[in-house]
Amino acid sequence: MDENADRFIVITGGPGSGKTALLDALQREGYARSVEAGRAIIQGQVTIGGPALPWNDRALFSELMLSWEMRSYEIARNTDGFVFFDRGVPDVIGYRSLCGLPVPDYMRRAAAVFRYHRRVFIAPPWQEIFRQDEERKQDFEEAVRTHKALAASYAECGYELVELPRLSVIERVRFVTEKIRSRN
Repeated sequence: MDENADRFIVITGGPGSGKTALLDALQREGYARSVEAGRAIIQGQVTIGGPALPWNDRALFSELMLSWEMRSYEIARNTDGFVFFDRGVPDVIGYRSLCGLPVPDYMRRAAAVFRYHRRVFIAPPWQEIFRQDEERKQDFEEAVRTHKALAASYAECGYELVELPRLSVIERVRFVTEKIRSRN
């Protein structure tokens, strides 16, 4: 196991569950963080007219997500202290399962090689804050299905899920920072 795993903290969950707002707030508190693969890939593909979009080629989109997550992990190795990840390698497995796509063995190996802290924070579906936008085209029902697929993927990969409370961003930051300080 990577010696960095204990300081690599994943925040996952379906779209529109408040992950990015929480990660932005943690970054303002001085913590390092990764950038979400999905949104960045969509923006880049739209800019260049590329095919790797979830509404065009989900398999290709997931390949780029895996590459992005592995690169984010490698970048984090050169960062001191806790690093918060906006999703992780097991998200790619969950996404493929959600889409009914087979999960290749190399993706499962990637999930075994690129390990994070054993406890993963998962943001539950939250209707009151859910919004669609140019990159987030899923409806709330798909957000719920995504949450379930991600929870199953992380459990299958051997992680313990810690559900984030449906509280303000400031209270979520407090919840997360208390949990990471008390568990290491």
